[in-house]
Parts: sequence; C-alpha cells; structure tokens
Amino acid sequence: MRAKLSYAVTAAVLVFYFVLVGSRGVMLIQAGTLLTVTFGVAVLILPVIGVWFLWKNTQFVRRANALAAALDAEGGLPVDELKRTASGRVDRDSADEVFDRRKAETEAAPDDWRTWFRLAVAYHDARDTPRARKAMQRAISLHDGKPVQTV
Repeated sequence: MRAKLSYAVTAAVLVFYFVLVGSRGVMLIQAGTLLTVTFGVAVLILPVIGVWFLWKNTQFVRRANALAAALDAEGGLPVDELKRTASGRVDRDSADEVFDRRKAETEAAPDDWRTWFRLAVAYHDARDTPRARKAMQRAISLHDGKPVQTV
C-alpha cells in the first residue's frame, strides 16, 4: 500500500509540474514574437513527453500488478527465500542462487508467462532493474498473447 501511495503522490506532483510548465509554454506562445513562440513550443514538448512517459509507466505497473494478482490466485507467487544481512539488505549469494534457479526454470518453459514473472522478481532482487523490466514486459506480452520480440 505504501508503494501505491508513493506512486500516486509522485504522479500527482509530476502532473502539477506538467501543468505549470505547459502554462508557461502557452504564455510564451501568446507573447507572439518569433523567439518566444519558438521557446513556447519547445517548452510544451517537455510536458507532452512527460505525460506520455507517465502514462506508459502507469500501464506497465497496472499490468504487472494484474499478473501478480493472477499468479497469487494460482498460488504461484515466488516465496521470499532470500537471506538478508543484519541491516536488512539482500545477501548477494542468496540472490544469485535464487536467480540461477529462476533462470533455469524460464529456460525450461520459455513460453510460460509465470516463469518470466518469477525471473523478473529475481532480477529485481539482484538489483538489475533494466533486465527485471524487460523480463516483466515479456511476461505481460506472453500473458496477453502478443508476439514477443526477441533481442
């Protein structure tokens, strides 16, 4: 619940920022000179890109949460079996061991979205966010029946 609240607050702050920047872009355009119109258009591009990015990220999070709920309903969510240090950080060797198992599981069933979901969690636990995101995107594509791009 705390993560959802943090995400909502961050999204609200970003939307406020986009509106603020967008209004400044409109003011620049309304000034009517070549220079201010050029800057106004450039300033308006930033909120458009920001809104697009926020929308795509929100869609990703919603789809990943839907997969987590589906996997939980099946009883297939990965159990947190990681060893932790005294400070609470994940032990690297423990994360590597779990990752190796998840990778082998995914290689054995590459068309199963469940294995890709669990691999994404293992990547996340190993602090490899880009690969975690790619694995989760693949899980979402497999779940939705969309063709998966191989890189």
